[in-house]
Amino acid sequence: MAKRAAAEKRPRRERGSLNPEDIIDGAFELAEQVSLDNLSMPMLGKHLDVGVTSIYWYFRKKDDLLNAMTDRALHQYATFVTPFVEASDWRESLRRHARTMRKTFAHNPILCDLILIRSALSPEAAQLGAQQTEQVIANLVEAGLTLEEAVDTYSAVQLHVHGTVVLQRLYDKNKESESGASAYYENLTISPDTTPLLAEASTKGLHSGAPDDRNFEYGLDRILEHADRLIAAGSGGRAQRATAPKRTATAKPAAKKAPAKKTVAAKKTTAVKKTTAKSPATRRSAKSTAAK
Repeated sequence: MAKRAAAEKRPRRERGSLNPEDIIDGAFELAEQVSLDNLSMPMLGKHLDVGVTSIYWYFRKKDDLLNAMTDRALHQYATFVTPFVEASDWRESLRRHARTMRKTFAHNPILCDLILIRSALSPEAAQLGAQQTEQVIANLVEAGLTLEEAVDTYSAVQLHVHGTVVLQRLYDKNKESESGASAYYENLTISPDTTPLLAEASTKGLHSGAPDDRNFEYGLDRILEHADRLIAAGSGGRAQRATAPKRTATAKPAAKKAPAKKTVAAKKTTAVKKTTAKSPATRRSAKSTAAK
């Protein structure tokens, strides 16, 4: 009897009761249990108590389902990481924003896998992400950064958050699979004889390259300090230009005209006059004329 009961089919949903949103809901539930990598369409059909063909009616392959899950994940992420950066308190609000991003991904591994690792967004979801970034950039520009500085600053924050989150996520995946491929900093052979500084740091709980809170906060502080210096330098430069006395245009003294150069004909005439004046015959003729 037990075998017959086990062989009985699961109760099916009524025809037409399944919709794409139900399928996506079930996919997130199942991914939490078996991971995104192990999620399969037949497994999802069993989880939803429907035939797998009912799922293929809406999503023809797993990638289509993952795309829909990624879009929803980005919308969920957008609600978690708000409010965004405030121009009046840009430094602390940007710090909170970065911490919230990291915390959201760390506490939602499926969101991390879909948004950061898989990173396949529909045009609509990509536009949502662009609008969020636009808002942050606009507030940083209002705070005093140039457009280039604002883009560089926020890009640095995003890369810092995403890098530490993905590194930690990959380490967790390797640890779960028991593949022996641990994080780099745990594979280091540290010995007081060969690496005394690293050995001393290890006794204090310091790990080079580890995506822990200490290294995350250190990197975030450096990014914010650099942005602070840029704003201070920009404000000082603008204030200096505003208070600097205006220069008045002064007339330059007229340049002395160079003596005109004599033409070749004039030079020849002068030479003939000098030669004639010095000639003895010319001098005698001049004396005779004067005596008369």
